[in-house]
Amino acid sequence: MKTLGLLGGMSAESTAVYYRELNRLVREQLGGLHSAQLLLWSADFAPIAELQAKGDWDATGRLLAEAAQALERGGAEAILLCTNTMHLNAPQIAAAVGVPFLHIGDVTAEALKVRGVRRPLLLATRFTMEKAFYRERLEAAGMDPLIPDEAERAELHRIIFEELCQGRVEPASKAAALDMIARGKAVGADGVIFGCTEIGLLLDPTELDLPVVDTTLAHCEAAVAFALA
Repeated sequence: MKTLGLLGGMSAESTAVYYRELNRLVREQLGGLHSAQLLLWSADFAPIAELQAKGDWDATGRLLAEAAQALERGGAEAILLCTNTMHLNAPQIAAAVGVPFLHIGDVTAEALKVRGVRRPLLLATRFTMEKAFYRERLEAAGMDPLIPDEAERAELHRIIFEELCQGRVEPASKAAALDMIARGKAVGADGVIFGCTEIGLLLDPTELDLPVVDTTLAHCEAAVAFALA
């Protein structure tokens, strides 16, 4: 089994899901007392969130590249960045290490293809929905991603940072997200991307009438496939 290096803490809530799911998947495949071989670097998210708000992505890229190098020195045989938004820094991180970087956008696109989705509604932070780095990755795979309107993007961003990243799941916020999905479907969305690693804390894919890719789970499945190959 290969050792996976996790860049986590962004947020701690979703990194806990990564840890649980990676171990669950390994146990299901190997049985018994097996669990995943992991190295975890967990960031203090507050300083990174401040840099995000300032638009200082060079600084976040340096921090994450250095952390990835530390994981590689510790024995990681692949790097898993446990957040969608910070994949804006994927080029800097991948260039800083000599081991594979498992990009969440690529595994999401593959999972969408398996489900026959071509026009997914992307639910994520404003950074992920509005900047090109993520949508272009999906478009390169043949997708035509949709995003909520401006007011909905602002509300979803607030829900993620003020509630989900702090361990709060509010019924009113779930209802608001479900309304966004209904409006997305009305304008042609044929699937949904839980494009923030915390969205799965708010919404249950089994409650939706569209195919769903929870990026956290898709990322974990791809990572375990790599680790056990």
